[in-house]
Amino acid sequence: MTTDPLAGAERRPVPRSTGVGVLDRVMAVLDAVEIRRMTASELARHLGLSVPTAHRLVGSMMAHGLLSRDGDGRLQLGVRFSSPHLEQLCTPVLTDLQRKTGETTQIWVRRGEHRLCLASVDSAAELRASVPVGTLLPLDVGGSAAQVLTDAAASRGWVESISHRTPGLCSVSAPIRRSSGETVAAICLSAPVFRVGEEGPGARYGEDVLAAAAQLSDALQRT
Repeated sequence: MTTDPLAGAERRPVPRSTGVGVLDRVMAVLDAVEIRRMTASELARHLGLSVPTAHRLVGSMMAHGLLSRDGDGRLQLGVRFSSPHLEQLCTPVLTDLQRKTGETTQIWVRRGEHRLCLASVDSAAELRASVPVGTLLPLDVGGSAAQVLTDAAASRGWVESISHRTPGLCSVSAPIRRSSGETVAAICLSAPVFRVGEEGPGARYGEDVLAAAAQLSDALQRT
């Protein structure tokens, strides 16, 4: 006998119908998953959808970061819902990292096939790597933050880029993760190559960036 995974749980009111069917279904999915994690098949049964429809809807929502899967494969709210918390938490950490290293620090999040600069603290140096908050860059143009956001983080935990996206600039980035291990964002330190020297940004600043990433991951998991 099949059972509703939300049976006996406190239910939220059914979202008001707006006449926009897809949007109403998206909100119903989010409301259900917010209460209890479940598989796509369980979600279909709970919402009265066909299994293929539920899987298509879940796939699209995952592509937009509205849903993700936990370690057991059950659906949970996606990384898009972590961004507001991260934006509130990151400024002190970015500021401390910038003061410690003297270089520009940033937070990048994935938006489809692009990355978005969510926060930035610029270096005080006259010559610096600076990207305004709100900058949207294609992931395929490279850079260490792009590599982190496409799950290319090295075993050492950080990824570096030297004159890859912009000649004369280098960066080192590390992932900010949820408790499930899913990457929410990348913290990035950017600097002119000449100021970093031959050792490279990873060797020089990688451990500092990793420590800042761990601090933000811990803080995010407590929210």
